[in-house]
Amino acid sequence: MTDIPLLLAFVAAASVLAITPGVDTAMVLRAATVEGRRIALMAAVGITLGCLAWGAAVSLGLGAVLQRSELAYTLLKSAGAAYLVWMGAKLLLRPRQSLQAQGDGTVAASAGAAFLRGFLTNLLNPKVGIFYVTFLPQFIPAGVALSAYSFVLASIHVLLTLAWFGLLIAATMPLKKFLSRASVMTRLDRITGGIFIGFGLKIAVSSTR
Repeated sequence: MTDIPLLLAFVAAASVLAITPGVDTAMVLRAATVEGRRIALMAAVGITLGCLAWGAAVSLGLGAVLQRSELAYTLLKSAGAAYLVWMGAKLLLRPRQSLQAQGDGTVAASAGAAFLRGFLTNLLNPKVGIFYVTFLPQFIPAGVALSAYSFVLASIHVLLTLAWFGLLIAATMPLKKFLSRASVMTRLDRITGGIFIGFGLKIAVSSTR
């Protein structure tokens, strides 16, 4: 049976976590201000599906394996850290100065690339899995199916995060003209690149503890 007060407590905690700034927020904000609403939405969907994949893995017990296996954790975090540093370095070294006129095919390719970036950013971050392993059990009442309820809670967190990204994207649209100026766009790319590298290095030195 669902414990309503406990569920509401989870929703409150998950809402705070959803709006806490991080590399995901930086990715969505940059996409919204530089590339447009559609690209930003695809990045947001990729990010949240990456979280959902971890939620499914945790509900099946794979997150606990990561928590116990130093080797598996190290391999995955190294891949995630390298991916973030690589993306950050590209933005720092080759920031864009203008938006290119795009045909439908190029826009579709950009949307797909944004989705993949968002998805891989979370999928290659073992901290997401460890977070679910340590966070979700605090809100699981006695007498429920552990795996199914864990996935439900992870899905709620994902939906809250997606809603928050939607609000962010809507809020940045009025500023898009200003933020698309060459000097502002270059500065924004470099700032975002620095954030990506910073988070990549943070993942690289993290541990399962």
